[in-house]
Amino acid sequence: MFENLEELHPDPILGLMTAHRNDASLKKIDLGVGVYRDESGATPIMKSVLEAQKIRHETEQTKSYIGPPGTPEFNTLTRKLMFGNDNQAEKSNRIAGVQTPGGCGALRVAAELIKRARPKTTIWVSDPTWANHQPLLGNAGLNLKEYAYYQKSSRSLNTDGLLESLSNVPAGDAVLIHGCCHNPSGVDLEPQHWEAIADLAINQGFTPFIDLAYQGLGDSLDEDAIGVKILSERCPEVIVASSYSKNFGLYRERVGSLQIVSPNVAQTTIVQSQLGSVVRGIYSMPPAHGAAIVETILSDKTLKLQWVEELSTMRDRINLLRKELANRLTREIDQDFSFIEKQKGMFSFLGIDTNQVARLQKEFAIYMVDSSRINVAGVNNSNIDYFVESMTTILKN
Repeated sequence: MFENLEELHPDPILGLMTAHRNDASLKKIDLGVGVYRDESGATPIMKSVLEAQKIRHETEQTKSYIGPPGTPEFNTLTRKLMFGNDNQAEKSNRIAGVQTPGGCGALRVAAELIKRARPKTTIWVSDPTWANHQPLLGNAGLNLKEYAYYQKSSRSLNTDGLLESLSNVPAGDAVLIHGCCHNPSGVDLEPQHWEAIADLAINQGFTPFIDLAYQGLGDSLDEDAIGVKILSERCPEVIVASSYSKNFGLYRERVGSLQIVSPNVAQTTIVQSQLGSVVRGIYSMPPAHGAAIVETILSDKTLKLQWVEELSTMRDRINLLRKELANRLTREIDQDFSFIEKQKGMFSFLGIDTNQVARLQKEFAIYMVDSSRINVAGVNNSNIDYFVESMTTILKN
């Protein structure tokens, strides 16, 4: 059966993980893998998560299935976190949703649902976008096209190109938009851009599809969801895939959510039934443990406050690192790296070429993907001097 299969090259990020792990250098730095790291280089379990786990362990009474959609409370709390408490779509029961195995599961379930509804749909993704969008959406059988987003020359948003690209998206297609902390560029949309996208979606007839993987790691929980709120209030249909891997640190627990706004309750009922069918045909039932932790924290005032404070600490550390990196690189290399401080979330392009990326790895044991995208959270007080010195060497020699 499998004799005609060919060996595939490893995923670039997974390959970096292996190469970094096998590197014997005591100065090695991993800036490739997209996980939050603290000052010690660890990805710790949040204290609020540890407390919620303890509560879960003491109160859990069954290991029975929770059903394809996940628990109703989880979905309700998820909607409030993303859409806010006063969202009209939520108040009028026009949001269908399911708990999913991570944000990846949410994206794939959405792709399968879109394929059922409109098999010829094209998903428009930003240029650039997260590398895994292609297999998650494309392998479902949907066509993907790119719209202008990042301007390399200015290291900022290509506003004119973005709006011009989206003005050519035909009715019936979907436009995938990073809700905040754009991966890989770190360049985010401002409220006026979201309003302009809402105008285009209404006029052109395309469906906004938001990937919200980093809520709370950009400006704040509320500000990072501004796009979800604007589009869900103005557009008849909106798809939102979210992840709790980053903002709760639940990477290996695989907790995500897919929520879909419809124009009326009748369509919401249909969408909810179809979501259950799609889930049943892929993985049947979602895992319970990670989602129960999220549910426990979001439903408890004390735990939620503790989580918000911990998340704020993570966000503040990333923003301080961005400022420090921008200042140090600009001063030492005599080039403008101020764009790093202006961007949001964990990622940024350094703007160096593939040969320079290769030199950083070979000569200095500093690992990043070929595009020069770095995870800012991989920098800390113990390695920032070495990183800046290494960057100075390759850019001045």
